[in-house]
Amino acid sequence: MPFYVYLLLSSSKGRFFSYVGYSSNLQKRIKLHNLSKGAKYTKGKKWKLIYSKKISTKSLAMKEEYKLKKNYKLRKLIKHNYINKNK
Repeated sequence: MPFYVYLLLSSSKGRFFSYVGYSSNLQKRIKLHNLSKGAKYTKGKKWKLIYSKKISTKSLAMKEEYKLKKNYKLRKLIKHNYINKNK
């Protein structure tokens, strides 16, 4: 069963917020975030999927999620590219 590492983006009052997670069912997980039934940080915001990566195992997905969470430069680059592409 494949897993996905993903990056979500939300905006409020001109500021952008990102959230990194992993899931085996990406569409269902995003839907839960947008229904405020996901992680506590994501409640009350409208999220868009801006990045996902397919991973073969749960343990590798968890490691990849950790790396993306800690790599602020990469997260900023992904956000910047998405925002500029969708202006």
